[in-house]
Amino acid sequence: MGVSEMAMKSTDIPVSTFQSAMRQFDDAAKLLKLDPGLLDVIKKPRRSIILELPVKMDNGSLRIFTGYRVQHSVIRGPAKGGIRYHPGVTLDEVKALAAWMTFKCAVVGIPFGGAKGGVTCDPHKMSKSELERLTRRYTAELMDVIGPDRDVPAPDVNTDQQTMAWVMDTYSMHERRTETAVVTGKPVAMGGSLGRREATGRGVQFCVRAMARHLRLPLKGLSIVVQGFGNVGSVAADLLAKDGCTITAAGDVNGAIYNKNGLAIPALLEHMSRKGTVVGFKGGKPVALDQLLLLDCDVLIPAALENVITRKNAAKIKAQIIAEGANGPTTPEADAILNKRGVYVIPDILCNAGGVTVSYFEWVQDRMGYFWDEDEINHRLEVIMNRSFHDVSQLATEYNASLRVAAFMLAIQRVSEVIQFRGLYA
Repeated sequence: MGVSEMAMKSTDIPVSTFQSAMRQFDDAAKLLKLDPGLLDVIKKPRRSIILELPVKMDNGSLRIFTGYRVQHSVIRGPAKGGIRYHPGVTLDEVKALAAWMTFKCAVVGIPFGGAKGGVTCDPHKMSKSELERLTRRYTAELMDVIGPDRDVPAPDVNTDQQTMAWVMDTYSMHERRTETAVVTGKPVAMGGSLGRREATGRGVQFCVRAMARHLRLPLKGLSIVVQGFGNVGSVAADLLAKDGCTITAAGDVNGAIYNKNGLAIPALLEHMSRKGTVVGFKGGKPVALDQLLLLDCDVLIPAALENVITRKNAAKIKAQIIAEGANGPTTPEADAILNKRGVYVIPDILCNAGGVTVSYFEWVQDRMGYFWDEDEINHRLEVIMNRSFHDVSQLATEYNASLRVAAFMLAIQRVSEVIQFRGLYA
């Protein structure tokens, strides 16, 4: 996710986001009948790092920021996961996001483990030079644990290609050589991949297409509500509108807009580029943020932060399909309600895996020193997303389980298989 991803708050946030993630894990694990000790090895984070980062501010004062990096797993390959800058970043949240990354990479079959990082700060109240100094300090403190064969960061909430350029440069200066493969999501001019910015939203598009085929629904004319109109939500909306879907509502942290006949997405994107928000767009009428998720639609795309679909609003959601563009937007309590009501939830560890998949492509291209054109990248992404959707839906049918449970089952199977082949070094 990028700079403009919204920070909508839930009224029902669980005590621990990590425990919430592990509840999802446990629901799937009990169907696999694996050794409890092996499951513990898969669940527990490998390493959790807390950093105190002194940064010189523009006014000459010193301020200490708290940063985190959690490597959940390196069993299937180097750890992989974004860095987010947000006032609400906590160790618990970062642990959950790192675990989801492990399972996400396993679901789509790419050779990475899971990691996540973050700094507790409000980047909107910091200058570009302050953010650069913070990023470089954070990177320098992690020199011993990140690297192309160890842990490969990427952009996340409130970080972008510029942030990754600073990370890459700092790492390269310490290593005394240019190392492009240390991060993904970089500018194309310095080893970034074509199609990376759109990849997460494009992956959501492919999953919505696959679900429509699975349910034998015509894609053209499906009504869609998008919560979170940053990089993920706006790209998914644009691509699905080009598929013939009708985007009836969109919202960001500042507000939401609705038009039952469909928002003109090209005009809305142009408005967003000028204003930085959907608010004020004349092609739709304002709607309350707490009503956005509850609007009548065929497909709901939550593309903001965690825990926005809760036990307090799950029963009121009218969508037949929920495509999770964000990480962890649905609490376990809400999941149970939606499943009982027959709502089809395309889980985050499948639905938003397009970003990490193209990050993998970027990492491969950097290490080869040879770059693919965008059509090839998009084709490779579509093949992987369709195959992964098929694998998950097939397992869901076999076990009469939800897509989320099936996705976790598939991930656990793939991680446990590698652990058993590798063994435990002692």
